[in-house]
Amino acid sequence: MRWNGWGDPARAKELPLAVRTLLPMLLGRVPKPAPPAAIDEVVLEPSRLDEADRAALAATVGEAHVAIDDQSRLRHAGGRSTPDLLRRRAHRQATPDAVVSPADHTQVLAVLGLASGSGIAVVPFGGGTSVVGGLDPERGAHHAVIALDLARLSGLVSLDATSGEAVLGAGTTGPEAERLLGAHGHELGHFPQSFRYATIGGFAAARSSGQNSAGNGRFDAMVTGLRVATPTGDLDLGRAPGSAAGPDLMRLFLGSEGAFGVITEVRVRVHPVPATQVAEAWSFPDFAAGAEALRQVAQVGAGPTVIRLSDEAETGVSLAQVGRIGKALAKGASAVTVFEGEPDLVAERHARTAEVLRAAGGTSTGAAAAEEWVHGRFNAPYLRDALLDHGVFCETLETATTWSNLERLKRDVTAAIADGFAAQGAKSLVLCHVSHIYSTGAALYFTILAGVKGEQLAAWEPVKAGVNDVIMAGGGTISHHHGVGRDHAPWLEREIGPVGVRLLGAVKDELDPNGIMNPGALVAARATAAVSAPEPGSR
Repeated sequence: MRWNGWGDPARAKELPLAVRTLLPMLLGRVPKPAPPAAIDEVVLEPSRLDEADRAALAATVGEAHVAIDDQSRLRHAGGRSTPDLLRRRAHRQATPDAVVSPADHTQVLAVLGLASGSGIAVVPFGGGTSVVGGLDPERGAHHAVIALDLARLSGLVSLDATSGEAVLGAGTTGPEAERLLGAHGHELGHFPQSFRYATIGGFAAARSSGQNSAGNGRFDAMVTGLRVATPTGDLDLGRAPGSAAGPDLMRLFLGSEGAFGVITEVRVRVHPVPATQVAEAWSFPDFAAGAEALRQVAQVGAGPTVIRLSDEAETGVSLAQVGRIGKALAKGASAVTVFEGEPDLVAERHARTAEVLRAAGGTSTGAAAAEEWVHGRFNAPYLRDALLDHGVFCETLETATTWSNLERLKRDVTAAIADGFAAQGAKSLVLCHVSHIYSTGAALYFTILAGVKGEQLAAWEPVKAGVNDVIMAGGGTISHHHGVGRDHAPWLEREIGPVGVRLLGAVKDELDPNGIMNPGALVAARATAAVSAPEPGSR
């Protein structure tokens, strides 16, 4: 992946002419920044890892698997949020002191034991796709911090086709998991937008939710077992389906974001590769009508694999990207539906969903737009890079709430974003879609564009904080699938309460008594709040 952007540089895209035409009208003119520096032009502060610790780590994982060179450290310098990228482009991104790449569970345990005894912070690193500060290389109270790259813990460990379960190494990427399972006629079917780079362990640690969640469920619902290494020992969880042997300890690590230990293997529910796929797009008079239609689909249980609803603004921008300026300025919301499985079942679920959507005021617009979305659904982050290159601020955030509260929360979050930028003299455009649906509610995913003429990160921080306050006051969750990380940690207590935070803290004290695991993330933020922030990693 690009060190200061998203994905494969060969897939980078320019802004479509229609979008470049619309942006000044919507956001005003903003200065185009200078091109970012190349990775070999950035000079870092020397690693703080002393030679004795480096040698001990090398003896554990192999000399070739402890890297302290600048490029390796830069490529493990946090995640891929817009603030991450802005800091990287300005050479203000903190970096780990070394990148350590263990080969297996035993080596992970050994590295954690060494780090705990030597005062070295450890940040587990999978695909590097966190967008909530979950991978920031904070030292906390420790003298050094390493990125624990899990790429070598990859592969299909086992497949039980009869039970429909597979064990995968935590460092296995989404595409690799599908390739390995596909060779046996199976798939996991978990497709978040980060699919091409994110890993199985990362899906579990962040409680990921993929675009096929309406049919296949969230990732945490797919997990049937975990193997975890912690500074005080290891756990092998998930003995049998439906176990009632006390509280489900596996749930402590689904969403733990590396704050308690390192997930090294994941056992997941899998299914045969779908025999067929059918897609259909829909239009609605407005977002409210579309949301009501999706509610009915969820509560009837009509069975789409994918169902998403874009509001009027997002629908317009999507049309503008393909050059349909006239339609882009028209009102209306749009939806995408996808159905996968055996042909007879697909036809039945497709017909039932279409019946519900049509009765709720939807109009089918055919298969083309939906198929186009399926084909390009992992490419949206490349557009953010193009916008940043043109000086336009672009970021995303998400939440979830009940159906009865959905429109009000959407309205309040949209207003908080617009008002926050307006207070700083910047115009903004807020796009929104319903990304995941449940019988009782849905997730709202916002994309924000803003014409910030000054320092973009300084402008965004108060806006983001204000939005988080509105979400908490308005009955939403601080995170539906992006996680807590460091960015959302100050709001966690407002969601789970002080007893909940103390409970998580007690778990961390037991598993990570020296606080080396991902300092500052999740509950660790409370323990390290008084510790000074790490110095910038480059000069």
